[in-house]
Parts: sequence; structure tokens; C-alpha cells
Amino acid sequence: MGICKMNQKDMVARPFDYSKLRGRIKEKYGKEGTFAKALGISPKSLSDWLNNKKYWKHEFMSIAIELLDIPDSEVGLYFFTRLVQTS
Repeated sequence: MGICKMNQKDMVARPFDYSKLRGRIKEKYGKEGTFAKALGISPKSLSDWLNNKKYWKHEFMSIAIELLDIPDSEVGLYFFTRLVQTS
């Protein structure tokens, strides 16, 4: 069985819903820019990830989970919930 690879076009077609993650960032850090600094990235990079313009890098996702105190059982809710498309 091969590895499933998504390209940028697939991401745009099936974006993730990061609204719960944005809420957690606001709850813990107040502003996305403050969280980006704590994460060690630029606000632009965080914005690109939260707006489905770029993939989350695994190492930064792991750090974000720790910084935001996200329980292991809830990681999927924050990072892997698909945005519901209405027609």
C-alpha cells in the first residue's frame, strides 16, 4: 500500500477548520502574533497555516500542542477537523 500524498491543490479543495485552534490560541496567548513568537515562527507563517495556505510542519504542531496544553485525546479536534463546505 502506498503513502497518501496531498498537494497544495488538495489542501485548498479540502481545507481544515482551525476555528477551535484559533480560540485556544486567543484563550492562552491573547493574540496570534504572541503565540507565533512563543512557537518560534513568524506571524505570517502561522497565518498561512491557519488559513490553509501551507501545511503545518510536524515539529511545530507538536510544540503548539504542548504550548496550548491540548490533551492528546483532543489533538484531532484542533488540527484535523475538515471545514464543512456548504453549497
